[in-house]
Amino acid sequence: MAQKMTILLTGCAGYIGAETARQLLDTGHTVVGVDNLNDYYDVRLKKMRLESLLGKKGFHFLQGDIEDKAFVDQAFSSFPVDKVINLAARAGVPYSMKFPEIYMTTNLMGSLNILQAMNKFGVKKFVLASTSSLYAGQSMPFNEDLPVNTPISPYAASKKAAEVLSYTYHFLYGIDVTIVRYFTVYGPYGRPDMSIFRFIKWIDEGTPITLYGDGSQSRDFTYVEDIARGTILGLKDVGYQIINLGGGNNPIALDTVIHKMEQLLGKKASIENHDFHKTDLRATWANIAKAKALLNWAPEITFDQGLARTVDWYIKNKSEISKIVI
Repeated sequence: MAQKMTILLTGCAGYIGAETARQLLDTGHTVVGVDNLNDYYDVRLKKMRLESLLGKKGFHFLQGDIEDKAFVDQAFSSFPVDKVINLAARAGVPYSMKFPEIYMTTNLMGSLNILQAMNKFGVKKFVLASTSSLYAGQSMPFNEDLPVNTPISPYAASKKAAEVLSYTYHFLYGIDVTIVRYFTVYGPYGRPDMSIFRFIKWIDEGTPITLYGDGSQSRDFTYVEDIARGTILGLKDVGYQIINLGGGNNPIALDTVIHKMEQLLGKKASIENHDFHKTDLRATWANIAKAKALLNWAPEITFDQGLARTVDWYIKNKSEISKIVI
């Protein structure tokens, strides 16, 4: 991707979005960042990420919602967009159980507005963030050819719907589509509703950890810098491809994660166990052979390295993070 381009990046104040924007800007591309700064979680964290981008050469921020078709069209008409990375989404399984309509309007209808604008303005490359939650009930390691037609949460269903819609626009209008299915992303500035962020904060503060299940459930954790790098590599022309971005190694159990955090923080965790949630996955594990073959991508940061970096970030920014509401 030597040619310098203008990338429309939605969800730029999210932690994957902000890291993706940083990497694009550092390599000389122009980024038109879109975010509505909603209050799904503490907006102060989103503003911290956004402040790290404002003032960087080539970064333009537009505050608005991809559910607003007129706003989306205005974004495309205001800049010479070459390619699109759509990271704007409602994320998280539990919240989707309470507010399923929000997930459909953002994750599906928002994607529709973007695809419509791309067709209108002649933009031919679309990268869509999707999720490993689609693989519920499948045998591991998960590969992209597995049937994922029975999602078990509104979140997963909304992501599946966006994947299918993207194929329709590829077939009808020749839009080149890369769908990247993320596996348990973690790292600095992470979402406070995810286990890595909240467990570190709770252990440090002496607050009991709320753990659903016995801690044996495991995840294929993937560091945010690796995820952003893979997302950017997805900007190449592939036709229509679904590609896993995950650690690709044996998944790590949550009780092991907690033990590693205790060692890094020098503090003991207090744990309150609750019943395992029926929409949760017992384990995730990505087959990343396709990512290696098509994108020449594999994760570079081990879990131990990434967790140490995340704890170090937390310690250095504790005064601000302590104010974040979980």
